[in-house]
Amino acid sequence: MNNAHGTGTSRPAQSVRVVIVDDHAIFRSGLKADLDASIQVVGEAATVEQAIAVIAREQPEVVLLDVHLPGGLGGGGREVIAGSAALLGSTKFLALSVSDAAEDVVAVIRAGARGYVTKTISGAEITDAVFRVAGGDAVFSPRLAGFVLDAFGTAPADIADDELDKLSARELEVMRLIARGYSYKEVAKELFISIKTVETHVSAVLRKLQLSSRHELTKWAAERRLL
Repeated sequence: MNNAHGTGTSRPAQSVRVVIVDDHAIFRSGLKADLDASIQVVGEAATVEQAIAVIAREQPEVVLLDVHLPGGLGGGGREVIAGSAALLGSTKFLALSVSDAAEDVVAVIRAGARGYVTKTISGAEITDAVFRVAGGDAVFSPRLAGFVLDAFGTAPADIADDELDKLSARELEVMRLIARGYSYKEVAKELFISIKTVETHVSAVLRKLQLSSRHELTKWAAERRLL
């Protein structure tokens, strides 16, 4: 896990296609001016709906994504990522926000972002972070990485990885929420998916883990300290 300072990763010769999502036009303009010429800004958006549409159309390699955005169902950056789920294999999301609150960092990383940097870093540092994320690294501003380690590092090292490997990232999210006592409706709202999709994921999780009930799933997750 890298922080956003330093240039430990060599940059590819080609440019990286980027979409900037932020509801302040002045910030978007300033960011474009600060980014290295090797960063090709192919689209911009100011709202959740605009962002999902632009990302689907341009299919950029990296999305620079503000955490708090108007529009949609109020989910901000998380909702943009959820609405772009089909592209998560090829498009990487890098959160860029004034907020350094732990809940914002953890929420957007849980949604699928590959990193989180604050708007206090320089254009050169953001450029480097874009290349790192495009190359598959996870990038965080100093001290923010600690929030992520605290949130995701609670499971013991001896957890049965082969069991978790059976689950997709989305199934793992659904499993954790169901095990914590969320209703299907609450899970659907939290992850911006339909109740039918939640039911499908729960069925898949129970089948893959060879469990027969929600009660068994909760016990399974608690034993592995995944709640």
